[in-house]
Amino acid sequence: MNTKLVESLLQVILSLSNEERSLLEEKLFFNSSEPSTRDLMLLAQTEGAFNFLENEPDIYSLYDGEPI
Repeated sequence: MNTKLVESLLQVILSLSNEERSLLEEKLFFNSSEPSTRDLMLLAQTEGAFNFLENEPDIYSLYDGEPI
């Protein structure tokens, strides 16, 4: 473990202004290169990824299986 690096980073972070700390937090915790769950759900819904399910027969009813 590189404790000198960690200590140096901590000193730099503590020396930042509130505005700079906010920007750092945003970059570390909120900017993601991966799509969000909401984006993936919207993509699946609008692009028709599950349209094939509309043509599936209704093989289950409320009386199938064990009662809840």
